[in-house]
Amino acid sequence: MRILVVEDERAIADFISRGLESEGYAVTWVADGVEGEALARTGRFDLVLLDIMLPGKNGLEVLASLRSEDSETPVILLTAKGEVPDRVAGLDAGATDYIPKPFAFEELVARIRAHLRTPGQGASTELQVGDIEMNLLKRTVSRQGTQVNLSAREFDLLAFLMRHPGQVLSKEQLLNGVWGYDYDPGTNIVGVYIAYLRRKLAIDGSPEPIETLRSVGYRLVDGQ
Repeated sequence: MRILVVEDERAIADFISRGLESEGYAVTWVADGVEGEALARTGRFDLVLLDIMLPGKNGLEVLASLRSEDSETPVILLTAKGEVPDRVAGLDAGATDYIPKPFAFEELVARIRAHLRTPGQGASTELQVGDIEMNLLKRTVSRQGTQVNLSAREFDLLAFLMRHPGQVLSKEQLLNGVWGYDYDPGTNIVGVYIAYLRRKLAIDGSPEPIETLRSVGYRLVDGQ
């Protein structure tokens, strides 16, 4: 799948591009609205990530121009302007979706996957690793059949771990994937939320499902 990223902030563009490439997408990045529109018109891309505040031509103008000829290609707006009137304006202009900055990479990828599904393909709404089950649509989690109540951030962190079972994930990967690109890398928030998850997932007599590899990262293993 080919994704066009139209974003003038280099740090954000690099964050998005590296992450999407690691997920298997082919990414083209441009920093200018005029160039972005020209590339989008080629029909080579399956989805467009479009910032609103762009040099040359702003994202809403680019979107309106694209929609005058192409109503099919998904366009997700990325912007720091996240108030309700801004979101409504973007959706009314023809955006397929609207994600305010800062955003968690895991959410961005989930939205991209949703918009790239072909008709009739159906959504994969459930994850399972060992005895832990998650319903992404209902945002529910259970272990050994017992419901586990998680906060929104705890749920997102566990979802990220469950999408990479057995893989060692560094603190930086978890920060980028769950908290977003501009979160303070010096924070201990990952360790804090891992501890929250461990407490809530704990079952007497059952193995701990989240391993810590000191100075390396964390790994979700088969907890059965």
